[in-house]
Amino acid sequence: MSFSGSKVLITGGLGFIGSNLAARLISLGARVTLVDSMIPEYGGNLRNIAEIQQDVSLNISDVRDVHAMEYLVQDKDYLFNLAGQTSHIDSMNDPYTDLEINCRSQLSILESCRKFNTDIKLIFAGTRQVYGVPKYLPVDENHTIYPVDVNGINKIAGEWYHILYNNVYGIRSCVLRLTNTYGPRMRVKDARQTFLGIWIRQILEGNTIKVFGDGRQLRDFNYVDDVVDAMLAAALSEKTNGQIYNLGSSEHISLEELAKKIIELNGRGEFEKVDFPADRKAIDIGDYYADFGKIHEDLDWKPGIKLDDGLGRTIEFYRENRNHYWTE
Repeated sequence: MSFSGSKVLITGGLGFIGSNLAARLISLGARVTLVDSMIPEYGGNLRNIAEIQQDVSLNISDVRDVHAMEYLVQDKDYLFNLAGQTSHIDSMNDPYTDLEINCRSQLSILESCRKFNTDIKLIFAGTRQVYGVPKYLPVDENHTIYPVDVNGINKIAGEWYHILYNNVYGIRSCVLRLTNTYGPRMRVKDARQTFLGIWIRQILEGNTIKVFGDGRQLRDFNYVDDVVDAMLAAALSEKTNGQIYNLGSSEHISLEELAKKIIELNGRGEFEKVDFPADRKAIDIGDYYADFGKIHEDLDWKPGIKLDDGLGRTIEFYRENRNHYWTE
């Protein structure tokens, strides 16, 4: 089985991961429809599909629009459900919007599938944030769920709606809990999507990278191409139905060492350690890196892009395309 000739719907399709996924699917012969609200805070950027805009169908809609989603899911073979409010700080400052997008909308998307397309296969983009502060490392899928912010709570609900509809209604669904995804087309305007984006902008602008706290916090990272590989493999496998998988990496790095690595790859720059802002300190999870053994066992997936290589590609992309991403 392949994606050639298949009909694919991607929510959040003008965003970072959605646009990279769309480009890959087009190369595999899929017929791709992108849905994006283009709300400025959420990362949609028409530049992300500049190279494939003639090959995709684009629908500017909000996943909160039930009628739009009921229409869009019809006749689709796959739905990559990537739309979401990703900022942890925004979720605390405006919890009701986060609830609408990350929780209620996920339920209405699944209801649309139940009513109009029970044969569709869904891949839901979850997050490591659901685990909260790790009790042990690496974190596997059996780790306690203990979110530290509103975003984490609503993302748990979103992923479990998918699992429930798989188990009760037979609407094939699986969840990938993403760790720190990075690469070309990620939001670098601010830190709403990932801190790494704003770090790369700072270094390319000749500004000092600001590392919160002591810089010893450990993280793992996945280059976006590896994440796309995982999503495609999960979509094509029946083994993934009703399953939750961690993504992750065997490369673990402290934030201080990461800042040094970015500076080295850029050829110049500086960083400084600064105190955590109070709102960020309250929801910081400390060290985190994932055990991705389950998805490796089921799908033979593991990250193929080393951190040095991925960071180098990312820095070069923004060096060449900064005008399209600084103020999108």
